[in-house]
Formats: sequence, C-alpha cells, structure tokens
Amino acid sequence: MNAAEGFVHPEYLVETGWLAAHLDDPKLVVLDCTTHLIPDPKITYTVQPGRGDFETAHIPGAQFVDLQADLSDNTGRHGKLRFMLPSAADFAAAMGRFGVGDDGRVVLYSTASPQWATRVWWMLRNYGFDNAAVLDGGLPKWLREGRPVETGAARARPAARFTVRADRHLMVGKEEVLAAIGDSGVCTLNALSAQQHTGSGGNVYGRVGRIAKSANVPAASLLDSETNTFLPAAALRAKFDAIGAFDKKQVITYCGGGIAASADALALVMLGHPDVRLYDASMSEWSNDESLPMETGD
Repeated sequence: MNAAEGFVHPEYLVETGWLAAHLDDPKLVVLDCTTHLIPDPKITYTVQPGRGDFETAHIPGAQFVDLQADLSDNTGRHGKLRFMLPSAADFAAAMGRFGVGDDGRVVLYSTASPQWATRVWWMLRNYGFDNAAVLDGGLPKWLREGRPVETGAARARPAARFTVRADRHLMVGKEEVLAAIGDSGVCTLNALSAQQHTGSGGNVYGRVGRIAKSANVPAASLLDSETNTFLPAAALRAKFDAIGAFDKKQVITYCGGGIAASADALALVMLGHPDVRLYDASMSEWSNDESLPMETGD
C-alpha cells in the first residue's frame, strides 16, 4: 500500500526514495534537527544538540539545526522554559542562514524520534511556510536502505531571504488551555507516555499527572517500532477517533516542552483535522503552576 494513502495532506511526509531522487535540486534544503534529552533528576533533563551524530553521518547536503540555539526564544523572557517559539524576525533570520528561501522546499529529519523534525515543521507552518515535509523513517531508514551519507561539518550553503508570510497563532499559552478545560468543543491531547499521563511513572516536569480533562495519544504510539515510520493513515485515525479528537472543532496538543506534541499535531493535520494548536510551554509550565488543575489515575 502507498504510504500516503488515506491522508488528506500526504504532502507533509516524504519517502526516502523521493528525497534521494531530489538531492540535487538547488531549491531543496535538508535540515537535520536531532536533539538529545539526557535525563537529570534535578532539572528533568539536559539538552544535548545532535551535532556529533550529524558529523558522524548525515544526508548529503544537509544542514544541522541546533534547536535550542538556532530556533528557540533565547531572550530570557520565558524564564527557564526551553524550546519556546522564537519571534518571527528571529525565525526568519535563522531560516535565511540555513539557505531556506521563499521559493524553497524543506525536508526535515532526525536520527531517532521524528518529534524534533516535526517541531521545526510546526514552526514553519506557524509562520506561513507550507512547502516543508518530514522524512518518514528519518535517518535510521535512510541508513538501513544503504543510501549515501556525508561526514563532518555541513557543506557551506548560500544564505537566502526567508519571509514570514503570516503568524497563524498555532502556538497557544496556558490561558487558552485553561479555557479549553470547560469547552466541550476542544480536545486537549497529551502526547506523553501513558505512564506520564496517569502519573504512574516516567519523566516528570513538576507535579505528576496530566492537564485536567485531557486525553492521551502518546507520540511514540504513532510510529512503527521496527521501521520508525508513521503508521498508516487508518491506524492513526483510529487512535485519534478513540479519544474523540475529530468530534471536536479544535485540538490542543501538549507534552513536556512542546516537542512530542508536534508529532501528534502533524498526524492530525495530515488526517485532515481543520484546527490544531500546540501548547508551547506544555507541562514544563503547567505542572509548576499550582493554580492550574491537574489529574492523575486512569
């Protein structure tokens, strides 16, 4: 079966074969978005950019994105929160440095979980750029197929002009999430593990448990564990139908810090949900504010 079958928007996921055939396209920019989170009980985790992985092996011509340094708000206005959406001007400047032009095509990948690639895809979408897609299966699939790689630092690439076409306001804050708790037309969706959702285990960001009245579709459950590729459309749709996401006019996804939530968001958009938002600060903010309601248990 064609991997794109059943999706309303299959264009947001590309196959390794397609990418291999288009690597010579001068308007194509491939971005390796790999980041590692190293568990640290004192501060939840430390952030380690995947530059070492990149220099060991990357898709020919790819550029390396340090998500925290290059594509996050580092002004300090969000306190200790990490990976927050940068301003439109800062985002445009970074994309321009990577060689992404207004008429360009972007393919995003990472070396393990696709959530790092989907996070950058979501930011591009937020700022009005729709000609971007995530590489299904990421680098692991590319390597399994014996496709070519480069080592060392990224090849120099000319800078380009990237224009923010619009701010679609696809990132929301705690106020919108709090309002959604009492709104029967909104599904608030946790992309963390089932154990984190119930408060029975896993990494925690503050108080254990979940945002009150939220449902759970773990980002990891969207993937085939053997191939690292997204499940077929029908299987993905069944997961979201089980919690009634398509019965609601809007879905707000969240996780620990707005990363895994972007994988759920991509899947929902590909399946055709008309209104998907992402809680940018997620549990890193919510679980540390005692005034915000949480739940535990099944």
